Amino acid sequence: MSFKYPASRPALDGRELEYVTETIRDGWISSQSPVVQRFEEAFAAYHGTVHGVACSSGTAALTLALRALGIGPGDEVIVPEFTFITSAWAVTYTGATPVFVDCGDDLDIDVELIERKITPRTKAVMPVHVYGRRCDMATIMELAFEYNLRVVEDSAEAHGVRPVGDIACFSLFANKTVTAGEGGVCLTDDPRLARQMAHLRAMATPADHSYLHKNLAYNFRMTGMQAAVALAQVERMDEILATRRTIEKRYDTLLAGIPGLTLMPPRDVLWMYDVRAQQREELRAFLAEASIETRLFFKPMSRQPTYFHPDWRSLNAGRFSEDGLHLPTYTALTEEDQAYVAGKIREFYARAPSGRAVAAHGG
Repeated sequence: MSFKYPASRPALDGRELEYVTETIRDGWISSQSPVVQRFEEAFAAYHGTVHGVACSSGTAALTLALRALGIGPGDEVIVPEFTFITSAWAVTYTGATPVFVDCGDDLDIDVELIERKITPRTKAVMPVHVYGRRCDMATIMELAFEYNLRVVEDSAEAHGVRPVGDIACFSLFANKTVTAGEGGVCLTDDPRLARQMAHLRAMATPADHSYLHKNLAYNFRMTGMQAAVALAQVERMDEILATRRTIEKRYDTLLAGIPGLTLMPPRDVLWMYDVRAQQREELRAFLAEASIETRLFFKPMSRQPTYFHPDWRSLNAGRFSEDGLHLPTYTALTEEDQAYVAGKIREFYARAPSGRAVAAHGG
């Protein structure tokens, strides 16, 4: 189904076409293209870090980060219950075990619950900045210090949030704030970790190209054409993030006070505008009829078949997954567009049987 107001839409109105055309004209379309390094340097500089390592996806970025830190079989990694499943999969790919921690009312990992999940096998913690809300990194970094843990930030949805952990991993999928269609990037200040991730993404190819590969590695490279698109996006990050801040504020105003709808806490950067909705499935169907696409919240990791645990319903993450909803969020969304979306939501709840009133920014 095609929607007039999709959940997301990439902003490709900068120099993307120019840079891709240059890349094709010059013949530098592979991972050896100079534009890959230009993107890595620009993305790292924007986030205040020294090294960027571009790769094929956000999942690849997490996997490279964990491998570079030496995470493997027998190890445990603390992972939020409320996240996209690839956060946990990246741990599993290394042979390590994800250990899940429930979320707080802001959807981020509940830092008060982390310590009780740490064991002698715990080697790292993976905070996820859910939907652009920065985790309580001060507390997480203090725990990491006390227990000698490494920190891998899953920043897939938090472009513009400055990293403080060992490695931060970003997704460049088509619905992300900065996109290459597909792709990912790891940021770190540690030159050794950067070299290791770059080595592992390129099949651990030896410098002399002898085809004697001493380590299990991956083909996780980014192409020149992807990097060309991403570089053009980075050049406009200030503009993109500012526009998204405006969109967030508009929704806050337009949706305030609607019985049946709960507004979520503010975001450090806006990726997707999230709300909690009574009669969620009926609301989704009503909005779809009005050509408005919506998306559901993540489901808890403990509800996933790979990691299933029957107690998932008792989790905060389970509660939020039952009524959470994303509204259309993209830079081309106009004030009139947002007024239309909000108007349709008001119309639905005006028609719907009255439910309990819910407060803005509540749980």
